[in-house]
Amino acid sequence: MTTTDNDVIIEGAENILNPDNAMAKYITEIVARPEPGAIVEAPVIKVDKRAVFVDMPPYGVGIIYGREYMNARDLIKHMNIGDVITAKVVESENAEGHVELSLKEARQSLIWADAEELVRKKTVLDLPVKDANKGGLILEWQGIMGFLPASQLSGEHYPRVEDGDKDKILDELKKLTGEKLSVVMITAVPKEGKLIFSEKEHNQKEKEEIVSKYRLGNIVEGEITGIVDFGAFMKIEDGLEGLIHISEMDWGLVDDPRKLFKVGEHLKAQIIEIKDNKVSLSVKVLKENPWKGAEKKYKKGDAIRGIIIKFNKYGALASIEEGVAGLVHVSEFGSEEKLRAALELGKTYPFTITLFEPKDQRMTLSFSQEKKA
Repeated sequence: MTTTDNDVIIEGAENILNPDNAMAKYITEIVARPEPGAIVEAPVIKVDKRAVFVDMPPYGVGIIYGREYMNARDLIKHMNIGDVITAKVVESENAEGHVELSLKEARQSLIWADAEELVRKKTVLDLPVKDANKGGLILEWQGIMGFLPASQLSGEHYPRVEDGDKDKILDELKKLTGEKLSVVMITAVPKEGKLIFSEKEHNQKEKEEIVSKYRLGNIVEGEITGIVDFGAFMKIEDGLEGLIHISEMDWGLVDDPRKLFKVGEHLKAQIIEIKDNKVSLSVKVLKENPWKGAEKKYKKGDAIRGIIIKFNKYGALASIEEGVAGLVHVSEFGSEEKLRAALELGKTYPFTITLFEPKDQRMTLSFSQEKKA
């Protein structure tokens, strides 16, 4: 059997660490062996079909073998004598006196350390979209799949589906598969293997500059870009959208924003709030407040007629004119079932005003059953 220089190095290192060797005793006394979990760098001194040996003075020889060898085969086949590798200590000293190492675990540790640094620095990454689900997109970074929630998408990529159908939302998200998005990593949890990304965060500085141009009370004109159950999104300019909440669409009751606005429609709105780079808009404040006129026409105790426009857990809403409605409380009927039996949606009934506070847009009504038409 031919002895190579590498075999001599390994043998020499093993002889030095022989427990009976005086040098080994001296080294053991002054040098603490690397603890399991430590990341080390060492040059390769031998590669065979079952193990990789590295030089780790003053500890002797490090070894990658068994399961750790099998897990790292793709890396090992490209390895050459003299290459300096990074590995993770699995065992400080095995039965043969070697330091047992893992290439795969070291690589994972370094990757997650990099991930935590990216979160801290808010580094912008261009990552491919691998897939989509109803909650968002699946992105890949360093071989690890991460999640980009739909709520963290930019306005450009957010799925605006008019009826809120989840299957349609998924169809829109899947259209992004294969594209590269500029994102920042906002969460990295190594123990759970969890990565969360945000496309919105990437645009924050640019958005801050855009938002800084606007003030409360400004009247802006824009295009409706999306409608959801709770309101509508209006594009004010490139890179900036505002939300018109359902409560700010009209002075009257709005059950479905889609009945009031259409995607692509252009309109004017007033800025009523700017917070955390988010702009809230109101369309109704640009219209005359009907409660101001009602203040001059009605008072507590007046007998009026109103049309039932909605039922809720408190009772029924009756509109006495456009944009002015009062609550008929369920307690007057004893139960919701009896209330719905007495009053029908779309029908007009006589009522008496029992509370009237127009400045707060509050009114309660009592059903005048004996005068029912």
